[in-house]
Amino acid sequence: MSKEIRNLEPQALWNKFADLNAVPRPSKKEDRVIAFMKDFGNKLGLETFEDEIRNVIIRKPATPGMENRKTVVLQGHLDMVHQKNNDTVFDFDNQGIDMYVDGDWVRAKGTTLGADNGLGVAAIMAILESTDIAHPAIEALFTIDEETGMTGAFELKAGVLQGEILLNLDTEEDDEIGIGCAGGIDVTAVAEYDEEPTPEGSVGYTITVKGLKGGHSGMDIHRGLGNANKIMNRILFDAFDDFGLQISTIKGGSLRNAIPRESVAEVIIAAVYDEAFVFDMQQVVNEVKNELKTTEPNLEVVFEKMKKTPKTVMPSMAQHYFVRSMYAAHNGVYRMSADFDNLVETSNNIAIVEVGAGKLEVKCLTRSSIETAKLDLATGIQSAFELMGCEVEMGGAYPGWTPNPESEILKVLLPIYEKQNNEKPRVAACHAGLECGILGINYPDMDMISFGPTILGAHSPDERASITSSQKFWKFLVEVLGNIPLK
Repeated sequence: MSKEIRNLEPQALWNKFADLNAVPRPSKKEDRVIAFMKDFGNKLGLETFEDEIRNVIIRKPATPGMENRKTVVLQGHLDMVHQKNNDTVFDFDNQGIDMYVDGDWVRAKGTTLGADNGLGVAAIMAILESTDIAHPAIEALFTIDEETGMTGAFELKAGVLQGEILLNLDTEEDDEIGIGCAGGIDVTAVAEYDEEPTPEGSVGYTITVKGLKGGHSGMDIHRGLGNANKIMNRILFDAFDDFGLQISTIKGGSLRNAIPRESVAEVIIAAVYDEAFVFDMQQVVNEVKNELKTTEPNLEVVFEKMKKTPKTVMPSMAQHYFVRSMYAAHNGVYRMSADFDNLVETSNNIAIVEVGAGKLEVKCLTRSSIETAKLDLATGIQSAFELMGCEVEMGGAYPGWTPNPESEILKVLLPIYEKQNNEKPRVAACHAGLECGILGINYPDMDMISFGPTILGAHSPDERASITSSQKFWKFLVEVLGNIPLK
């Protein structure tokens, strides 16, 4: 792997990415990557320190002739989303990512790649290490825990940074210059129920929804992808109404910011319905497959009879309300923006569903570029689950980043992009949660912009980074740094 990746151009970028991807860096377990980054800065002889929350900041003086330019903050996040295919044996806590080249793409073997935001971080490292790239004074800000709480951005204190311009390198389409993003809020519904003994004369089945693409619950939410939790609920709803199916356990999805790819349920039905159940359910599966045939051609729903029937199940009345609440809770795009073409304004991802041992929990991530719309949809989700008796908590809220079309640094980037690529970039807000909005709370006067290389399938094992796009991104970044405005 290492040699194949390290030989890619620009080598400065890909070598740093290979170095970074050798270090395990799950969200909330960033000790090793923090140590790695501090060692990197110290070995270069640059001012390197952690702030109170453990973000890493590295300062590099301006190159000769660039001392009169504004100081630039180059920003990326150290953590990565950890997802793997069910048949992939991999220990994210102790293994580096296993990468390979596939045509124009760099991929990982059965896991997420970490290009989000590893390529941005690697680019910053390459700039810090460079001796032949003109740039103003730089503050490199490497934040922690972006993917599961934006903790590093939230806890960065005012006054730590002196830069006037911030370049966030966490956008995933290379023809886009980001000037705004959505905010988000976690919606979590929980309830307890008294389990019942499984009725005599029952048979157990394991139902597995798999083969879905998954993806980023912000950037990919408009693509019409299947949500494993909603598909599973549709099957359970029909089988409950038609055959009196009862749920023993459900486990679907794993991360709020990833569209769930898989769900597994253990259920029981009366033995007398055995043959009819499988036959009729296949008709429901075929209907779902037909609806999703374009976006999810590899969708599978597997019914396997269990050797041991589950001993306990959810009571019928609790299940009646649960599957209906799941049906009522909105998933996917809620409203498109009236101000920006093709921008999702508001959405929800029913990300994680866990049922069993007398407890149920549903975790959602609601996003919107309009704060009031975010709370409106979150309240709708809350209401759907409160009607069945759940306690619903809202937390982890973070603000959006309000677009500034008059940004000074935007006016620098536009002609550079156009000259390099013979076309205009898309100036847009995105539906993902970028850290700029949060950083702007304590740095309201900082001029911020976001761009990056093309990365597809982020937050899923299908994540891949374009090699030619990374070259384009690197060339653009270097030229931008050479044209930062005067102080």
